[in-house]
Amino acid sequence: MAEGQHDMRQRLRLPATSLRWRCDPAVFPFETTAELLPEEIMVGQQRAVRALDFGLTVPQAGYNIFVAGPVGTGRTTYTHKKIRDLAVTRPTPPDWCYVYNFQQPDQPVAISLPSGSGARFRRDVDELIDELKDGIRKLLASEDFAARRTEALRTYEGRINAIWQELEAEARRLGFGLERTPGGIFPVPAGPSGEALSPDVVGRLTEQQREALQARARGLQEKIGEAVRQVRNLERQARDELRTLERDAVSSVAERSIEPLKESYAANPRVVDYLNGLHRDVIDHLEDFKEEEETPRLPFPLPGMGRRGDPFQRYRVNLLVDNSATTGAPVVIETNPTYYNLIGKVEYRGEFGALVTDFTMIKSGALHRANGGYLILQLKDVLMAPMSWEALKRALKSREVRIENIGEQLGLIPTATLRPEPIPLNVKVVIIGSTMFHHLLYVLDDDFRKLFKIKADFDVDMERSEVNLVQYARAIVAICSREGLLPFHRDAVARVMEYSARLAEDQEKLSARFNEVIEIIYEGSAWAQRNGAGVVRGEHVQQALEEKVFRSNRVEERIREAIQRGQLLVDIEGSKVGQVNGLAVHLLGDYAFGRPNRITARTFVGSRGVVNIEREAQLSGRIHTKGVFILGAYLGGKYAQDRPLSLSASLTFEQSYDEVEGDSASSTELYTLLSELAQVPIDQGIAVTGSVNQRGEIQPIGGVNEKVEGFYYVCKALGLTGRQGVMIPHQNVRNLMLRDEVAEAVAGGRFHIWAVRSVDEGLEILAGLPAGEPDAEGRYPEGTFNARVAKRLEELAERLRRFIPMRAREDARDQEAAPTPADVDATPSSAFDEGT
Repeated sequence: MAEGQHDMRQRLRLPATSLRWRCDPAVFPFETTAELLPEEIMVGQQRAVRALDFGLTVPQAGYNIFVAGPVGTGRTTYTHKKIRDLAVTRPTPPDWCYVYNFQQPDQPVAISLPSGSGARFRRDVDELIDELKDGIRKLLASEDFAARRTEALRTYEGRINAIWQELEAEARRLGFGLERTPGGIFPVPAGPSGEALSPDVVGRLTEQQREALQARARGLQEKIGEAVRQVRNLERQARDELRTLERDAVSSVAERSIEPLKESYAANPRVVDYLNGLHRDVIDHLEDFKEEEETPRLPFPLPGMGRRGDPFQRYRVNLLVDNSATTGAPVVIETNPTYYNLIGKVEYRGEFGALVTDFTMIKSGALHRANGGYLILQLKDVLMAPMSWEALKRALKSREVRIENIGEQLGLIPTATLRPEPIPLNVKVVIIGSTMFHHLLYVLDDDFRKLFKIKADFDVDMERSEVNLVQYARAIVAICSREGLLPFHRDAVARVMEYSARLAEDQEKLSARFNEVIEIIYEGSAWAQRNGAGVVRGEHVQQALEEKVFRSNRVEERIREAIQRGQLLVDIEGSKVGQVNGLAVHLLGDYAFGRPNRITARTFVGSRGVVNIEREAQLSGRIHTKGVFILGAYLGGKYAQDRPLSLSASLTFEQSYDEVEGDSASSTELYTLLSELAQVPIDQGIAVTGSVNQRGEIQPIGGVNEKVEGFYYVCKALGLTGRQGVMIPHQNVRNLMLRDEVAEAVAGGRFHIWAVRSVDEGLEILAGLPAGEPDAEGRYPEGTFNARVAKRLEELAERLRRFIPMRAREDARDQEAAPTPADVDATPSSAFDEGT
């Protein structure tokens, strides 16, 4: 190893203390979490908490809330708890009922009643109907009413009998009797004693006698007609008087039953109007209250027989929203926000092959139940349900819930159905979704920015302060208490904090993805129980972490095995020109791991520049392609200030058969290319990760822990030499939260990590040569890495200059040998035919 390389490696090598943050258990003011009282708190989300608190207190329309953030940050749990705690302090909203509209039966009337009064109103109306049925039937069957009815009928019967007697007397005077048939009353010739004359007797009369008999019959027929008209008028008057008698009697009974109910609900004009309409309808349909005739029973029931003939169905009360059991404002969490589940629906039932409905089959939706309170929805569920998003926005904009069957909006032919009166809406809608969806809706949906003015943004991490550490511990206490877990010793809590920092990929932060942290808490308690411990210690948490990795790292082990067998070519010893070990991260569901990839470069005479083989094979993502373009810009800016950049070079990820995405290997590709140009070998025991810009500055990347660990375990499998390590961007040092084994290997000198700021620093570590700084004329010192690169580029440019004139002369000779147009025209066509 050259002295300069040794000095650079020593200067940029990271100490083991900077590879991870160690949580001191002494920072926690307890021995075990059993000493603390459980308290549900939200840790490290001050921005989201303040936004949610403010949004819940603004009553104006449009201040609905969008809770944004990744899954697992506690956004849903905290939102539910916060809203429930606030809701119990708010007034309980009214109940809502639908009743029959006696003027327009297809438009049921909505009535609002104080909380808990809806069920009482429904019960009062049911009791009223039973009372009316009983009272009216008893009245109509009573002796007093029968006597009044008989008295009224007796008067008309006497007048009718007098008319019939007078008619019969007139008929006898004229020599006729009266014969009653279904077709009417007809005169019949009669003898002196009143007996009817036979046709033979009438036939023996003279012509003059028969004409006289017919004349008297015609006169009598007119009197019969007049008598029938008088009798019918009297019968009609009798029916009207009986109907009036019944209506007056029924009205009196109904008034005695309804009047107390009207007084009880006098403060609600809509209820009073409904009761007045019910009073009039009972009188108009008093026939429904009479005793029903016994109908024969069928041997088997038919669908709908029990309800179709119910004349009292229209008097029932449909209690749509019942808040009698609600304390404070309602909190509705709709997990399946379909169109009907949101705004309600009108159901139908089949009767004799037809679909029928009535106002009692109107069902409430989540907006009805949450009216006056809070409705919590998951954005993904709303967007996946057809027409739900538009229905929700329409209700919020109009501030009313209008129940409309979806078929009315999609059907081409309108169908007869109910049009329930819309219900005024006053609800605070809280939608939970990702930050990306919030951005998309804000840009693409004009209504969204008007209706959801508050954004509660949950972050993925938080500052690692002592306050947050203690609050984190209190959150663990709450989880243990809620789930019945074993108490955690403070060294176990410290181990959980370290795991949280690794999830955050930052030594100065803690992860807010509580869902993943809770998994380790559950599993740590489970391993402690399996080991017979009464308290969860640090080793139990460590065991939970190791077992979690073991359950998911099958693919990682198979790749490592392929490297050991030589099926995947990776060199971890020696030096080679134009070859560097890059590092990639593979994400397989819940598990991410790093692995080395051999990156190679070749250069040759030409002017194509840097050719990305992955791009040519359509295996390069857009970000990776951008990174390769940056390499050409770096080469031109550094080595082609006084001469054109003339080269052809190829770059590739060896044994890569999937798409390559990201620019974290751009510095590695640059080192490979520069090594090939300078013909300087690169130490194969050092893997490289980092992005690079056009000025040669190394930029941070993601997944640094997985990349370092991935190369370490490959080196361990093939044999640690004490010279191997990983070169990372200096900005990623704070992101290091390596496993204990890797940190211990670095502390023991068996593995190394270097942090670099520029390409030149990386070259000195990898190649053992000084990079070299240009002088005033842009020339690099002889023997430096950059001088070799510049010299190689100059040689390639010179060869290209010599090659171009040679190629031009060859092209000229080819052009002279080519046939002229005249020669072509003179060539017989048969020659071309034969050639074909």
